[in-house]
Amino acid sequence: MSKIRTLSPQQVAEVEDFVEFLATKARKRNALDRLLAVAPALEAAGAASMSEEEIAAEIDAARAERRARQAAKGSGADRS
Repeated sequence: MSKIRTLSPQQVAEVEDFVEFLATKARKRNALDRLLAVAPALEAAGAASMSEEEIAAEIDAARAERRARQAAKGSGADRS
């Protein structure tokens, strides 16, 4: 922390960006680890595997849904 205090505001911003990058990387790794942990249970339950195209479509749909929720939240459409 003492070294960070000696940095310029621009350098501190770069450090913050790097820390956020590391945090995002850790979150993604944790999500992958959780997914891999349930994979044997899914296989044992007879869940059908998905193709890469199906996975990509699911991801696209989830992202579109999240963007729509964020847009609605930002516009105040969900206010009561």
